Amino acid sequence: EHLGLGVGWGGVNRSGRCEGVDSPTDRASLRLSFPLHASSAFLPTTGIVQGQATVKKILENGSEFRTLHLGFPAGSLEGAQVGASVAINGTCLTIVSVDAAAGELAFDVIGETLDKTNLGDLQEGHVANFERAARIGDEIGGHTVSGHIHTKGFIREVERTEQNVRYQVEVPPGWTKYVLPKGFIAVDGISLTVGEVASNTFNLYLIPETLRVTTLGAKEKGSSVNIEIDSQTQTIVDTIECYMRENFDLEKLAKTAAK
Repeated sequence: EHLGLGVGWGGVNRSGRCEGVDSPTDRASLRLSFPLHASSAFLPTTGIVQGQATVKKILENGSEFRTLHLGFPAGSLEGAQVGASVAINGTCLTIVSVDAAAGELAFDVIGETLDKTNLGDLQEGHVANFERAARIGDEIGGHTVSGHIHTKGFIREVERTEQNVRYQVEVPPGWTKYVLPKGFIAVDGISLTVGEVASNTFNLYLIPETLRVTTLGAKEKGSSVNIEIDSQTQTIVDTIECYMRENFDLEKLAKTAAK
């Protein structure tokens, strides 16, 4: 079930054309909407990290497959079963085995995930953020997070004061168009508010509680973080860009704006 905002649908299909915009009349009256998942229908995680899990063992099966065995704090695995989902550093993983007595879960991780996220950097003894899948009726303290990582970022600046920390995070070119000041973003699975945004960087301001509960408290300059942008923001930006490309001479507009 989806809750639509506005009337009509604007999107980008596989051919790169704007879905639902097929004629000059349609283009002139384009109305944007995007899927807004109702909490009663779709709520993977909320970006409120529940604690840190410790890497107990890593089983290698070539360069493209690993099984991660993680130890969890006491009381955090109630009801955990094979096939359920847990976000590890914001990455949605499927439980493949449960050792309730030892407080451990195992997850299979394939090459694409190892390459595109910082799970490939984990070693025995390292810690990672975790959040169990949200349940119907749970309080939503953050924002809807799918667990599908878009890209990796790297911490380029660290400024520590007595009460908080500022991180400047750099992301690959093309991603900051989806990152808005005072908007939200998931960083290593943590729902955070964006500070200032520059060309390929954005700032995060972290309170002591976030630093205490999550792995961000131990991050240093050069550390990698998993980034999941807001899917609704991505849909709006991509749809508007598509519409502008098909209906305006963007090069001419850019030259006019530069004068």
